[in-house]
Amino acid sequence: MTKDEFLVHPFPAVSAKDSRILILGSFPSVVSRQQSFYYANPTNRFWRVLEELFHTKIDDRKQFCLDHQIALWDVIHSCRIHGSSDASISDVTANDIQGLVNQTEIHTIFTTGAKASSLYEKYVTCDQEHIALPSTSAANARMRMVELTNAYQIILEKLNEGKD
Repeated sequence: MTKDEFLVHPFPAVSAKDSRILILGSFPSVVSRQQSFYYANPTNRFWRVLEELFHTKIDDRKQFCLDHQIALWDVIHSCRIHGSSDASISDVTANDIQGLVNQTEIHTIFTTGAKASSLYEKYVTCDQEHIALPSTSAANARMRMVELTNAYQIILEKLNEGKD
């Protein structure tokens, strides 16, 4: 039986000066912590949803984000957590989301899942538009791929906003 651990976010945000949107999770899962990258668990449908949206196969996840002006990070800088359980999260310190936004062209912030959204609302003060998206985690099995892809369509809309 694993116990709650106090952890600090183990890897940096993915962003560039020209990033236009920011996608935030809550805190990396055990698999993501082991692989040092976002949404690394193969049961998480995040990357499959983006492949559907962009009609492409994503081989290099970081480069894909940079090429499409997408920044990735998590709401939490440090917390107590039991394994990968969002429900167990406590003792939260948030990342400096506004600090990241100030270094980029980010105009819209998305959160993936109810926990990321509630943590964002509780701990982050940011002027940018915030849009809560459903979780792509296997724990959200009630949502089919087509429903997730439809919900995430707003990402494309926001990426294209103001580009005309």
